[in-house]
Amino acid sequence: MSALLTTGAPEPATDRTVVGGNLSLPLFRTLSGVLAGHPYLKVVVDLAENTWHLLDTAAHPFHVNYTATRVLGMELAELDASLDEFNASVYMDPERRFLLGVLSLHTEQESEGNERTFLVLETTEADTMHGALLEAFYVFVRARLDSSLPLLLKPANHGQEEELTAISATRVPRVLSHELFGNRTRTPLNPGDATGRLRFFRTTEEYEAAAAGLGWADIVAMPRVPDDVPRTAGFLNTAPITPLSHTNVLAAGWGIPNAVVRDLEQLVERDGLDGTWVRYRVREDEIALEPQAGELVLQAPAWHQQRIRLEPPFLQDAPVMSLYRLRSADRDRYGTKAANLGELHHVLDSRTADLTAFYGRPRPPREDLYGHLAARLGLDAPSAAELRSAAGAFVAGTVGAPDGVALPFALQHRFLTSSPALQQGIGKLKMALELDAGDMLDPLCLQLQHLIRHTPMPESVTRQIEQSLSAPPAAGGRLVVRSSSNAEDLPGFSAAGVYDSVTTVRGPGELLDAVRQVWASLLSPRSVRLRHQAGISLDDTYMGVIIQEYVPASLGGVLVTCNPTRREDFRNVYLNCSPGSPEQVVEGSVLPQQYLYNTVEGGGRTVALGSWSEGLPAATRARLADLSLTGRLLQSHFCASDVDRPLDIEWLMTDRDELRLVQIRPYAL
Repeated sequence: MSALLTTGAPEPATDRTVVGGNLSLPLFRTLSGVLAGHPYLKVVVDLAENTWHLLDTAAHPFHVNYTATRVLGMELAELDASLDEFNASVYMDPERRFLLGVLSLHTEQESEGNERTFLVLETTEADTMHGALLEAFYVFVRARLDSSLPLLLKPANHGQEEELTAISATRVPRVLSHELFGNRTRTPLNPGDATGRLRFFRTTEEYEAAAAGLGWADIVAMPRVPDDVPRTAGFLNTAPITPLSHTNVLAAGWGIPNAVVRDLEQLVERDGLDGTWVRYRVREDEIALEPQAGELVLQAPAWHQQRIRLEPPFLQDAPVMSLYRLRSADRDRYGTKAANLGELHHVLDSRTADLTAFYGRPRPPREDLYGHLAARLGLDAPSAAELRSAAGAFVAGTVGAPDGVALPFALQHRFLTSSPALQQGIGKLKMALELDAGDMLDPLCLQLQHLIRHTPMPESVTRQIEQSLSAPPAAGGRLVVRSSSNAEDLPGFSAAGVYDSVTTVRGPGELLDAVRQVWASLLSPRSVRLRHQAGISLDDTYMGVIIQEYVPASLGGVLVTCNPTRREDFRNVYLNCSPGSPEQVVEGSVLPQQYLYNTVEGGGRTVALGSWSEGLPAATRARLADLSLTGRLLQSHFCASDVDRPLDIEWLMTDRDELRLVQIRPYAL
């Protein structure tokens, strides 16, 4: 057996919680559990009694429950009835009696090759301890630890980071989250289970030579799994990527495990895993790879049974339409992406949508989270109508929707039917799909794409496209031409990175070429295979096109209104960004900065700095906190049938510091 990372602690026969006294390393190990590969121990400091409680992790999973019932003598039902008020008293009251936190044990390699062991003290992410309390917490714990064990304080959010700037690092040594975890050897990205054959590729060339033979029972492992990877049973990366990379969005949509394991090559060589059958598990606190022996009973991955049904496309003549005039119901003639942007315009302009429904869901023992939303919006006991109005005004005041026009499916249909050669090629492709003639697909698709790019457009189609813009781009400006198919941005089928966008269009001639390129991407070998595997008929698939003026960005990226690696977390949203265009993040050309923002109690924290040496200024992070709350509020409208389904939002900040959403779609869970 080869276990990359395993966790778990035996259940104790009795509660071994300790009150008072000093903490040694053996006692720490006796009481601790394991989370994300690190032993950890919950602590409760009682300032009134000048003592602390070292909680037996297996017996007491929640600080608050222990403090209320074991220290204050409350009944659990009494605590549940006033949970938010009690949380505020222990996490937010500047005059609080209790300081709640976690000690975790870490090791690192020193320059001489020796291993250094140290402890890290931190609070929960929602804790608003001011600087004096953070210092008191550290000093209290430091005095009760083995003096040979280094102790560092890790601020749990940006507010605590700011508070610590006024305190000497000599008196309160600290470590930031991205410094502690930014270079982890193993990082879970998408949870899941798979049993399959491990295929390890050291180079892109090795992968490309074998890609055609990969099947649904293979687990692809290589430095960075490429965006055009076929559907398989699982992914393993040895180079860092983020939860919002294209391949992880695909893994989430396909329901397959994905992780970063930087030392995988050593493990593969040590245990001879390449080409062997393994069981692969990814959890928030576990990444495991176990060789399988004997006769295997293989279960096809979830995507193997996936079938997506599209609404019939509307192919009759339809006008080129400004985005702000579209609504979500127009997806059958302009594509999902354009329809979603039109719906976003409607939400921002009308302010009539209910954006509070996510906060109305019960989160036991809470009946709802309306009070938390009111606090985030600066309201005191508002009525339901006042809360809805404030939510709409907040969103409209925080973000804008992009201008532009949408070309209907009808223009592509008219173009395709104008050419006998194109019709003949499409007929051959349909026949190959019906006969499941996989070896014929790639050449047929590539031939069709070439034909589309070089077939002249009918004059009527050319005229409509050229007249779609009221004015050409300003001198030195350019246009962006994006895909808007009816087979993308769907629940269960995002098609992230599958279709083309062209971001460097200048002038009418380049515009027509760009439109043909986007149309041609509907028939790329990869897109045809993916849709066929999902049961999407070629007859039902059409491509609309969005044409927009390029907007320079000072910052851009992607956010999803969930925590991708911890699905039960209803508080946080996950945001990636990098200076400049969001395309850098979407395409994976840089490793972005990563943040988590709490949309219930407030606050945010830096997860990783990616390719950058410094984090964003506090004022910019505050803007991103507002953007994150906006995404959460929009989730109530765009996922009205299931308000717990998260959104995937591409955004940018203009040179004028205006936030714009440039794409909005469901995020696969």
